[in-house]
Amino acid sequence: MRLQNKVAVITGGGSGMGLAGVQLFAAEGARVVVADLDSVAAKEAAAAVVELGGEAVAVEADVASLEGNQAIVDAALDSFGAIDVFWANAGVAAPMSPVSEQSIDFFDTLMAVNAKGPWLGARVAMPHMKKRPVASFIITSSLSGFRARPNNSAYSASKGAAIQLTRALSIEFAPEVRVNSVAPVSTETPMLRTFMAKQDDIDATIAGQRAGVPLGRLALPADIAKAALFLAGDDSEFITGVTIPVDGGISARS
Repeated sequence: MRLQNKVAVITGGGSGMGLAGVQLFAAEGARVVVADLDSVAAKEAAAAVVELGGEAVAVEADVASLEGNQAIVDAALDSFGAIDVFWANAGVAAPMSPVSEQSIDFFDTLMAVNAKGPWLGARVAMPHMKKRPVASFIITSSLSGFRARPNNSAYSASKGAAIQLTRALSIEFAPEVRVNSVAPVSTETPMLRTFMAKQDDIDATIAGQRAGVPLGRLALPADIAKAALFLAGDDSEFITGVTIPVDGGISARS
């Protein structure tokens, strides 16, 4: 198993890509810390792992705060004594809309969760991860961090910051900790409909996006989790500072 005896933290682990990661990482032998702002979802995800014979604990935490990230790290150390993998996956999306209609407060929230959140996670986790023989820090960015499109400026800015943060952290913490990110295309999660909330016909908009993917579909949460698993494990031991698009071929058209 690719993560046997490793301790893996996954933020946003109660749903979507994070939940898929919790399930996959546990199946590969990891002891998992499921962190989520939704304590019920986190507990359910952890309980499902334990029911299948794995090891997992849940922690309610707001990744936009230093205290929330410290609580996550404390839970990992108290429960399992170490952190080998930290997947900073928690994120928020904004409905697509013109700049003039975007809330300034929500812009601040996007930056706080999508960009500052991983930075705070690194700040508190790295001192412990550097002690491990092999450690991996993973950030969930987005294809929107690479590709510009109308009515998406705030979200794109937050995810572009996450991509540059990946590069900067990879240099700062080499050689002890590898830092990489995954950049999903639109993924079939509940957050996708939040992202499309202001579209006249959400289903038609999603169908149009699906038709534009060379591989013929949107991403599934498991697609992103599998990419994160690769970055978490030893098979990627000579990879750091990169962002892997998990996009069904869209970025090949750039």
